[in-house]
Amino acid sequence: MCLNTRKVSMDFMLILEIIVLLGAIFLGVKLGGMAIGYAGGLGVVILTMLGLKAGSIPWDVILIIASVISAIAAMQVAGGLDYLVQLAEKLLRKNPKYVNFLAPTVTYLLTIFAGTGHTAFSMIPVIAEVAKGQNIKPSVPLSIAVVSSQIAITASPVSAAVIFMAGDMALGGLGISYPILLAIWIPTTFLGCMITALIMNLFWNLKLDSDPVYKDRLAKGLVAEPQKEGKYKELPKGAKTSVLIFFIGIIAVVFYATAISKNVALVKPSYVTGYEKVYQSKDAAKFDEIIAANPNIKISTDKDTGVKYVEDKSKPKKSLTLARDGAIMSFMLIIGALIVMICKIDVDKIPVQSTFKSGMTACICVLGVAWLGDTFVSNHTQEIKDFAGNLVKQYPALLSVALFFASMLLYSQAATAKALIPTVIVALGLSATNNGDAYILVASFAAVSALFVLPTYPTLLGAVQMDDTGTTRIGKYVFNHPFFIPGVLAIAFSVTFGFVLAPMML
Repeated sequence: MCLNTRKVSMDFMLILEIIVLLGAIFLGVKLGGMAIGYAGGLGVVILTMLGLKAGSIPWDVILIIASVISAIAAMQVAGGLDYLVQLAEKLLRKNPKYVNFLAPTVTYLLTIFAGTGHTAFSMIPVIAEVAKGQNIKPSVPLSIAVVSSQIAITASPVSAAVIFMAGDMALGGLGISYPILLAIWIPTTFLGCMITALIMNLFWNLKLDSDPVYKDRLAKGLVAEPQKEGKYKELPKGAKTSVLIFFIGIIAVVFYATAISKNVALVKPSYVTGYEKVYQSKDAAKFDEIIAANPNIKISTDKDTGVKYVEDKSKPKKSLTLARDGAIMSFMLIIGALIVMICKIDVDKIPVQSTFKSGMTACICVLGVAWLGDTFVSNHTQEIKDFAGNLVKQYPALLSVALFFASMLLYSQAATAKALIPTVIVALGLSATNNGDAYILVASFAAVSALFVLPTYPTLLGAVQMDDTGTTRIGKYVFNHPFFIPGVLAIAFSVTFGFVLAPMML
């Protein structure tokens, strides 16, 4: 009887915790913007009051986003972002008939380059204008373009999500190298977006003049005439230089991250143990005496020199190599410094740039929501392990479904990966010597991009607001918006291609 009562009590608490988790997230979604992070913080407080231990704050994710955004904002002040947008706009205007394919390609590549999907903002009005000029509903290219900018986060070499997945807490700790991961994620996600664009081009009703809302707005004079030629403002002298600096910085990040990968190991880490003493003596008895006197130490032998030394097991090794997270942060800060000095920009203008504001908003959102998610997950790791371990092994695609719904609520690719992937690794019993099922994580990674499900993401709202034809609209049932089906299709194709390619390359 006592056992049944205890079980009922535990089940009730679990249900209550889930209600708090979902309630905080939906409150944040309703309030919008930075308030999503605020609501996450509120949820953490309530969960700790219910007896849970506060989870880990994803400082690495937040700091990566902040450092990348600071470099991009400096490039924006220098005119580099305008230069990239002008190149993309010229491509779209020269090939307007292919806007349904070029729009997602452009936003995908911008995100790959910059590591943030917020760069799509600058392309939204251009895509809408070009589509209008071709009598194509702007909702078609806009929807897949916004979705592509989100999915590309899972293939960008400088995104917080990819850096985390390639790190020691995730796939990097399983012995899977950074370049191999990029070689899987870039083609699978891009192909997934392009197949979706093809399906939309073939089966969607593309004709703008058939849309009743557009007809009504046109009759009321609410739709502006499409511009046949773009109006390009004069760029600062350092615009192209800033793009070059940023590009070289990304190449440096990729090279360094590859060099420190365990499979490549061009840069080998050195370690400090906290207590280290080298003995040249080969007297085994002497070492036995040392071990007997202190159970916290062990004797290790350097493989290269054969020198024996005492290592304190109570003080774990600290690597002296700059880790992947620290590398991208420092490289991005260096990029920012070089742009400031070489392009001679006004640093006071950096914090007021649109990219900086949106990036800092994202940091607060990740802080609150990811902290909330980790608080719940970290307190139920064993339950998740018991439930998910065998289930995912039997039905690998279920992991992508879980990541899909989690990202829909956690509102961040990086936050979703950080909250769930380490737990899934434990549940599957994966390690560097037993990583046979790691392909499941690699293939499913694109599913963390379901930020389009709830129509509250900034780029999604931007597309709705900037399409004056009214074809990009949110329905009364919240989920019936033009981004939902393309988003689900693009993720489904990306994950499917991942399950084909990942086992072949790992």
